[in-house]
Amino acid sequence: MSNSTFVSLSLNSVLARELDMTANNIANANTAGFKGERLTFDTFLMGKGDNQTEFVVSKASFVDEKQGAVTYTGNTLDVALQGEGWFSYRTLEGQVVYGRDGRFSVDTQGNLVTLNGDHVLDDGGGDITFPPDTANIATISKDGTISAEGNGTIAKIGVFTLPDLQSFERIGAGRFTPPGNGEAEAIIDPSTKVLQGAIEGSNVQPVLEMTRLISMQRAYERSNKLMDGEDDLRRKTLQKIGQPV
Repeated sequence: MSNSTFVSLSLNSVLARELDMTANNIANANTAGFKGERLTFDTFLMGKGDNQTEFVVSKASFVDEKQGAVTYTGNTLDVALQGEGWFSYRTLEGQVVYGRDGRFSVDTQGNLVTLNGDHVLDDGGGDITFPPDTANIATISKDGTISAEGNGTIAKIGVFTLPDLQSFERIGAGRFTPPGNGEAEAIIDPSTKVLQGAIEGSNVQPVLEMTRLISMQRAYERSNKLMDGEDDLRRKTLQKIGQPV
């Protein structure tokens, strides 16, 4: 197998990984608080001098942290973040994870929860629970403080900075967990604003992602044509060698 074939195979391998990421981005274009993922490329040189060959390799992936569009819904328990902070949740399995989906509700036990049942945590890492006699949640201030009529201050929604976010692992629904399920270096983020009655949308731009898909498809086709050309050349060479003199 020639070097050009190996180069094409290396490119196709990277394209397959990028395709998976792009497809996941598109699938979550309407997921509240979702952050897109990107792939970076590098080259690997093999050989020396005129025999040196350059291969394509995927270097790493990274989370696109730019702000998603904020839509105002008017719902009391819809909360959006404006800034770089993250909500903290406790999953049904007891794992602490982070995300930016602020579509909250109150369950039958009075806990503030996400749509999939994760408990929303306060700035101390504890569950946010409303007293049984809570009638109406009046306000959620810009620092995350929740106040209810007749009960005063209930709790403060935890908003955290994740200094090592790029090493975190995705677990679905726009949520992230520390690598190896370890403890996260989460720091209270006083600069991120909490917006009541609003939802932050995904930061994925579907048109841009579709453009990437088209570019990947064309690159894949060019790579396959190169390998097909190599196969034809090898086949013709073998045919000539096998012909009687």
